[in-house]
Amino acid sequence: MLDIDEMGHKEIQGFLQQVGYGHLGFIHDGKPCVMPMHYHLQDTDIYLFTTEGMKTHDIDANPEICLQVEEIHDPLHWRSVIVSGRAERLSEQRDIEQAMKFIKAQNPTLSPAINRTWIDSDGRSEMITIYRVHDSEMSGRTTDGASSR
Repeated sequence: MLDIDEMGHKEIQGFLQQVGYGHLGFIHDGKPCVMPMHYHLQDTDIYLFTTEGMKTHDIDANPEICLQVEEIHDPLHWRSVIVSGRAERLSEQRDIEQAMKFIKAQNPTLSPAINRTWIDSDGRSEMITIYRVHDSEMSGRTTDGASSR
C-alpha cells in the first residue's frame, strides 16, 4: 500500500520555490480548463507571467484559479501541491516593475509563450500580463513523507 502524507507549510513553500511551473486551472466558456503555466513564488504570493490571450480573457472574467504543481520521480515517489485563490491582474506600473524584477532575478531567461492564434482587435497577443494570487489556500501531499520511511 502506498503511504501518502500531508506536506507542511514550510515544505509546500520550499517545493513551490523550487519547481516554478505547473498547471493552471480556470474557467473557459463555462467549463474547467487547464494549461501549463510558469509562476513565481514571492513570500506567500504566486505571480503568473503570461501574454494576453484566451487565459487572460478568462481569468479577467472569473479570477478564481487553481494551480497544481507536481514532481514525479516514479509512481511510488512524488509530491503534489494545489494552490487555490483569486488572481488579481497587476495594473500599476510600479507593481509590474517590482514583479518583473524578482521574476527575472529567479529566471533571467523566462519569457512568456506567445500565442499566435489569439490576437484581438488591438493586436495584444504579445502584451505581457502579470497576475498576483494572494490570500490563497495551499495544500500538498507526498509519498516521501515520514510514514513512507
